[in-house]
Amino acid sequence: MNIYEQTKFIMKKYGISANKSLGQNFLIDDEVISKIVESANISNEDLVIEIGPGLGTLTNELLKKAKKVIAIELDERMIEILEDRFSLYNNIEIINNDVLKVNLNELIKKEKQEIGVKEVKIVANLPYYITTPIIMKLLEEKGDFESITVMIQKEVADRLCDIPGGKLSGAITYTVYYYAEAEEVLKVPHTSFIPQPEVDSEVINLKIRKEPPVKVKDNEKLFKIIKYAFMQRRKTLINALSQCDLFNSKEEIRSILENLGISEKIRGEALTLQDFADIANHG
Repeated sequence: MNIYEQTKFIMKKYGISANKSLGQNFLIDDEVISKIVESANISNEDLVIEIGPGLGTLTNELLKKAKKVIAIELDERMIEILEDRFSLYNNIEIINNDVLKVNLNELIKKEKQEIGVKEVKIVANLPYYITTPIIMKLLEEKGDFESITVMIQKEVADRLCDIPGGKLSGAITYTVYYYAEAEEVLKVPHTSFIPQPEVDSEVINLKIRKEPPVKVKDNEKLFKIIKYAFMQRRKTLINALSQCDLFNSKEEIRSILENLGISEKIRGEALTLQDFADIANHG
């Protein structure tokens, strides 16, 4: 029985249909499942935290590779399915909660103490509507994990994996680049899901950096400057940053840019991460 047949069987058995409000689309492509697991580079000494396992299609393959899988699922309907499906496995823990409310660092610390895992890896097929908040949580909380392998909307993947200053880059591009090395792994057509979403997806891998590529005195200040620089992209950097409470006046911003050799006519999208770091570190 292939994954498509398994999925249809499970949905029929439990009377389940995808919940649109939770952005559910069930993956039915065997090749994509294999590629996600392969790109996550999981060993039998690793802990995998899977976000949004749904029917357990990806979970089934992760359990074969990992020392333990912690599956965090918001939809209560899926919990019964996951518990039934993996009742004979001794290397899975299922948590019925919103991942945005879960203290992942505490969870990881506990598992490292109790079962002695080598590395921790995040794997997920993320709902489109909540992709950015989840990725930002994972990065900003500086969790003790090595990588994040996720399937997300292709348009968002392109932006996350662009380089700062690239034509597709946005504020989140700079944030991702600060915390991780991003790699596009596999384009996934919308036909790989039921129900089919209107857009294609992509699997990406974020390898967490040991050290950020730039040094700043205040991370929060850096990301606030980047945020304001991109809030109104058509504005020049000096006009965009004048809306930010980090500076007293346009003259102060103009002076900082002049000292750094940055044109006051430049737009935020043309700056490198180092440029933003220099601005944040100034004074």
